[in-house]
Amino acid sequence: MVKWLDGQFNMGKIFLRLNDVQPYKTAFNLSNYVWKIVTRWDYFAKDTVGKQFVKAVDSISANIAEGFGRYFKKDKINFYRYSNGSVKESFDWNEKAKVRNLVSEDEYRHIFNELQKLPREINQLVKITNSKLVK
Repeated sequence: MVKWLDGQFNMGKIFLRLNDVQPYKTAFNLSNYVWKIVTRWDYFAKDTVGKQFVKAVDSISANIAEGFGRYFKKDKINFYRYSNGSVKESFDWNEKAKVRNLVSEDEYRHIFNELQKLPREINQLVKITNSKLVK
């Protein structure tokens, strides 16, 4: 079976792209959302909570991307697990931002809801990687 995919012939195989991976899309969009919020904060808030919050949220999608680019299954899964750790760290920074009145209730809730989706999405990615890859 030959399929046409992104301007290339595909001989029966579907090549997954990073932008097709749901946890990557969720994490990438969330990181940009958090970035926009933090850029409005005063210097002290940015320098203390803001930098750490942005780094934690950014590392979720970055670790998924790095895992996606690895060749061996164990390497891929290892980076996906790192991204789960960054999700937990991001929950902590979101709570601190709320307690310190740095985010609105709506912003807090949106970030919280997106972070809640990610462990399930990442674990699904781990399951798929485990079942589909040989090495």
